[in-house]
Amino acid sequence: MSTEPALMTLIVVAQAIAQKKLSSREVTQSCLDRIAQWQPSLNAFMAIEADTALAAADAADADLAKGKNRGVLHGVPLAHKDMYYDAGKIVTCGSRIRRDFVATTTATALQRLKDAGTVRLGSLQMSEFAYGPTGHNAHFGPVHNPWDLACVTGGSSSGSGSAVAARLTFAALGSDTGGSIRMPAHFCGVTGLKTTVGRISRAGAMPLSQSLDTVGPLARSVEDCALLLGLMAGADPEDPTAITGTVPDYAAATAGSIKGLTIGVPSAFYVDDLDSEVAGILDATIAVLKREGANVVQVELPDQRQLSAACQLVLAVEAAAFHKRWMIERPQDYGPQVLMRLQNGLAVPGVSYLEAVRWRGPALSAYLAAVAGVDAMIAPVAPVAAPTIAESDVGNSPNAEAVIQRLTRFTRPINYLGLPSLAIPSGFTRGGLPVAMQLIGRSFDEAMLLRIGAAFQRITDFHDRVPKLA
Repeated sequence: MSTEPALMTLIVVAQAIAQKKLSSREVTQSCLDRIAQWQPSLNAFMAIEADTALAAADAADADLAKGKNRGVLHGVPLAHKDMYYDAGKIVTCGSRIRRDFVATTTATALQRLKDAGTVRLGSLQMSEFAYGPTGHNAHFGPVHNPWDLACVTGGSSSGSGSAVAARLTFAALGSDTGGSIRMPAHFCGVTGLKTTVGRISRAGAMPLSQSLDTVGPLARSVEDCALLLGLMAGADPEDPTAITGTVPDYAAATAGSIKGLTIGVPSAFYVDDLDSEVAGILDATIAVLKREGANVVQVELPDQRQLSAACQLVLAVEAAAFHKRWMIERPQDYGPQVLMRLQNGLAVPGVSYLEAVRWRGPALSAYLAAVAGVDAMIAPVAPVAAPTIAESDVGNSPNAEAVIQRLTRFTRPINYLGLPSLAIPSGFTRGGLPVAMQLIGRSFDEAMLLRIGAAFQRITDFHDRVPKLA
């Protein structure tokens, strides 16, 4: 294991602080040193709060010296996507419109991590208003991929994917409305969990699409994601859509064997038009799961193209509804691509939107019937590894939506159905770019995905590989 604290996993560094093998100041300084080294190349941070982070780390160390442990993440420094309200802090949402917006409340998910003892390093870059799958931002510039600075990180949780991959933060909150956690996980080579709608409270998280938005972590391992999910999940009086009931022991799930489980591979759509290297990594991943004792079977799913289109329609309308006033009063303050996509949402007939919303129940029933015989599905996150920033910078050109649709076609159906999905690093292209596969589960069965993902990571090292600064 590296002696550089910033290179440890979340769980390992939390234990080292708790056992006083490392101080929170040492760990925080290690992250700040890497941030200073990488940030000029990556543009992953929106704000770096070095002085307040070190002061908070010192306070955490003082508490521990007195025998006061705040929680399982006592003294662990983290940074999150700049759309989680943190009282007294500027939360830009990656936008010009909210460049000076100071939050008066703290997001529930963020507060639960604070209650576990975390230290704030700053805030992370993101696509404007979380509406973009590449990581481009017309106001603050693109975030760069630490594996290849010329390539995209994926969005909209661009800074989260980049910063976790470069080991600038041990984990980061992202959000996933159409693939915004899984895309950066795939392009940047980290683990990302899109939770079931209702699993984690969305209170205090900037809304994009009220029926599709989900909160989830990007981290270095499945075990780290399981720990974070367990801390954040559960009912919240501030968000009536967050479900009540006991939160499963997600950490325990990661210790389970996959021997005897049945994993489905789609017969179409998710395996169509794949880049040859992505297809090869899918085959290699399936082979590993088989060697671990899983049964892998082909599954015929209902037409996923319709689900992807329905997701896009719902997202466009709900995003436009949230932004309508600003579009009227401040259209000049949006980036051209985001404004175009929001305006497209205003043009969708109400009947079409209602049909797409009402079809979700029957579509979910049909999907669940198709996967009744399997414990989880596996599919690529995207048909290609990270494209370059230059080739995907399509702005508001006529083919912009087509480029976006190609990148997100494997993630949107899962958002539309509200299901959980875990993106796990599964290999690298010959050019050295990471590729992830996504495990897709039933509603609220994140535990099964974490169990399969952790078993895969126990015998592979893709998630442990660290990019080097050129």
